[in-house]
Amino acid sequence: MSYRTSPADLEGMPPGVPHIIGNEAAERFSFYGMKAVLAVFMVQYLHLMDGRGTGGMNEAEATANVHLFNGAVYLTPLLGALLADIFIGKYRTIMALSLVYCGGHAALAAMGVFGNSPWWLMAGLGLIALGSGGIKPCVSAHVGDQFGARNAHLLSRIFNWFYFSINIGAFVSMLLTPWLLEWHGPHWAFGVPGVLMAIATLVFWLGRKRFIHVPAGGTGFVRELFKGGGLVVMLKLLPLYLFVAMFWALFDQTGSTWIFQSLDMDRRFLGFEWLPSQIQSLNSVFVLTFIPLFSYIIYPLIGRVWKLTPLRKIGLGLFIMSGSFALVALIQQWIDGGARPNISWQILAFALLTIAEVMVSIVALEYAYTQAPKTMKSLIMCFYLGAVAIGNFLVAGVNHFIQIPDAAAEQLEVALSKLPPDWRKDPRTVVLPGHDGITGTHDDFIKRLRDGVPAGMEIPGMAAFEQAAARVEQMIRSNGGRFPDETKVAETISTLRDPWGAPIRYQILNSSRARLISDGPDRKPNTRWDIGMMLDLPAPAVPVKTSWADKFHPQETWLERRKRELGIQTTAAEASDVPSLTRSPFAGGQTRLHGAAYFNFFTWLMLGTAIAFIPYALLYRPKTWLQE
Repeated sequence: MSYRTSPADLEGMPPGVPHIIGNEAAERFSFYGMKAVLAVFMVQYLHLMDGRGTGGMNEAEATANVHLFNGAVYLTPLLGALLADIFIGKYRTIMALSLVYCGGHAALAAMGVFGNSPWWLMAGLGLIALGSGGIKPCVSAHVGDQFGARNAHLLSRIFNWFYFSINIGAFVSMLLTPWLLEWHGPHWAFGVPGVLMAIATLVFWLGRKRFIHVPAGGTGFVRELFKGGGLVVMLKLLPLYLFVAMFWALFDQTGSTWIFQSLDMDRRFLGFEWLPSQIQSLNSVFVLTFIPLFSYIIYPLIGRVWKLTPLRKIGLGLFIMSGSFALVALIQQWIDGGARPNISWQILAFALLTIAEVMVSIVALEYAYTQAPKTMKSLIMCFYLGAVAIGNFLVAGVNHFIQIPDAAAEQLEVALSKLPPDWRKDPRTVVLPGHDGITGTHDDFIKRLRDGVPAGMEIPGMAAFEQAAARVEQMIRSNGGRFPDETKVAETISTLRDPWGAPIRYQILNSSRARLISDGPDRKPNTRWDIGMMLDLPAPAVPVKTSWADKFHPQETWLERRKRELGIQTTAAEASDVPSLTRSPFAGGQTRLHGAAYFNFFTWLMLGTAIAFIPYALLYRPKTWLQE
């Protein structure tokens, strides 16, 4: 079947646009719905899928994995762009990789049904990264291909509508999928987005006769790259992509570190208790509000006194992004002090972040298309998306670097590998050699196992840590059930030392968790030999107003039901009682950068990026290329 290969001589919107918008809304529902629950799933659910009940990821590890996935999603556009621009064209590339995309969702929905869930998770995320990433540069470039010279003035409007469809799909999915995960479990939470991806593929296929099918460039692609100015364009845009990469390094943490921060906040807002992953949906609400506000009111008003070019919009957005993360760092500082601030503060940070998104992401997406030579639209869009990958890989690298290995877990793995195959039958105690590598000395770790699962640990100097914990618990009772001030506790436990003479330090991590820690046998901070004890204080139950959606879920959450099935004991604190501390010894396994210091690091990095962008914007000379 032959299709039209060049835009019609129209002044209005091209006929294929509704199919592209509908496809994008459904596809974004599937992607953002899956991604909304991914971080929480890795920490709280994954280790329960196969009945193990232990060995869950910590927050830094989950953050690193989420951003590695995000990075892969935005790195694979290179494959899709080359496939589309050189070989089979954008439409066929989108259709083929959409089927791969559907397979990834099916793999995620299969977790816990049969096989190994971590492997299903890896396979599913890999297929989604290939499918979602591969179609990204093709879809946005396919939008631009529908326009010719007479209706090119509508490009800015259609890219805004394109972004509208993204956020409509994202908003609905980020409200629904966390609710599905909470009450009906991972199979529904990952299965429903898979169904929406199948619908997205069908909607796009139905528009095949209405689209403009710009053929692959073939050798013309290479010719324009080296002779038609393409290489010069890429070199000119490269610094822009690096600046945008830093923006995305911060922005995509709304799906990881911001979620984990919200776990330590009072999430009652507008009369309801919001699930942590649902807060992200407000970003889409703000986008849908701010796009027309900026396009039709704010930009024209500023334009009367100052010419607001695309690069100037991007520069302003980078500075606003710094302010958003500065506010998140301030919120985390309150949490580090033991407070439980209301989620409205993070919502304000989301508003600032969304303003930055409107000024950076939408503008850079359109700008990248207009600056690309005609046969290189997908490739140039791919480099823009590659900037998102670089930003996410940066976050993944930071979170990988700040993790401190767990010395006891490492030594336990070695010890268990030497036991006979039937060692899981009986409870046993395993003595680990500790820092000196020799058992029977004063730095040994002692692990207790039940049914092959770690059920407790003793660390060197356990008595001193228990004594410090008892003093903290006594101060909690006299402090109304809240963790006492770090300075007051430091005075109370100042005489307590670990076996090597190092002082035991007390640190508040949030309103429900603190830790006692010392430098351990190597007498160096922030190493795998740090020893200590986590102190967990269950938060009192808070009466919550229910919503209409509560009529459609069971009496207990999926996690409660799953833990009951696995025989894992859970306790709920009475609102009128001061609950007792849960004490968990550790050896390593902490992070080098945590709390407000983590968010401050990215705030200063973003501010430096915004300042460095100014001379680039002043020196850049634009050139616009459109399809004829």
